[in-house]
Amino acid sequence: MGNGIAHVFAQYGFEVTLVDVVSAVLDKALVTIGNNLDRQVKKGAITEADKASTLQRIHPMTDLKSGVAGSDLIIEAATEHIELKLKIFADIDAFAQANAILATNTSSISITRIAAATKRPAQVIGMHFMNPVPVMKLVEVIRGYATSDDVCSRIMQLSEQLEKVPVEVNDYPGFVANRILMPMINEAIYTLYEGVSGVAEIDTVMKLGMAHPMGPLHLADFIGLDVCLSILRVLHDGFGNPKYAPCPLLVNMVTAGKLGVKSGEGFYRYTPGSKDLVVADRFAR
Repeated sequence: MGNGIAHVFAQYGFEVTLVDVVSAVLDKALVTIGNNLDRQVKKGAITEADKASTLQRIHPMTDLKSGVAGSDLIIEAATEHIELKLKIFADIDAFAQANAILATNTSSISITRIAAATKRPAQVIGMHFMNPVPVMKLVEVIRGYATSDDVCSRIMQLSEQLEKVPVEVNDYPGFVANRILMPMINEAIYTLYEGVSGVAEIDTVMKLGMAHPMGPLHLADFIGLDVCLSILRVLHDGFGNPKYAPCPLLVNMVTAGKLGVKSGEGFYRYTPGSKDLVVADRFAR
């Protein structure tokens, strides 16, 4: 998500510092951004000159303090773990200039809780981009309890500058997108777990019967099964309703390291360079 967000901001003329503590991750991110820009060039969406100027606006850096210094907007896109995000926001708050807006790309964690780790809760907001960021139009703009009207208005306008469609939502577990999406994915996993049907069959029903572009199990693999599990736990803890309890099959798969596309196997097997969708051996019928 971080490289996608950097890609979009740089493409629309913003100077971007891309920060990670591991230089190899930054190298990989720049390769990914370059490949995604190449796709846009091939489709005629941008020119080679656009690609070159976009890449020139992205400045990789491994030091957080130096990376955020002087920035007007800082967007955190770390993995979906609350303690990590709280630590990052406390550090960013200490390093960033006083008027900087601090945004998080969290999928479900409370903006209010994240803002409480800072001394500027009025300047903390959620910017939940959809993956892949260069393609998907939606941005959920999530107001925390203390987020100011001015900050919300500025982020809505900025999202429109990126040719995104911002939707303002309030700070409750899962916001809108994942409060609706994750129970559906979880139910699809339960449908598989209980032997109602197979992986490909479940996805086919939802694609052809409900006009979804991607089946829920394939989508879960794409999101990352570990991310799905984290979001479901936030929903379950936040609402205390058993309908949000993660399916035991999902828990076991994450424990076993079967995380979807990122690990090479989830409900499907993924081979680099192949576009074929192959059901994982465990679920083959």
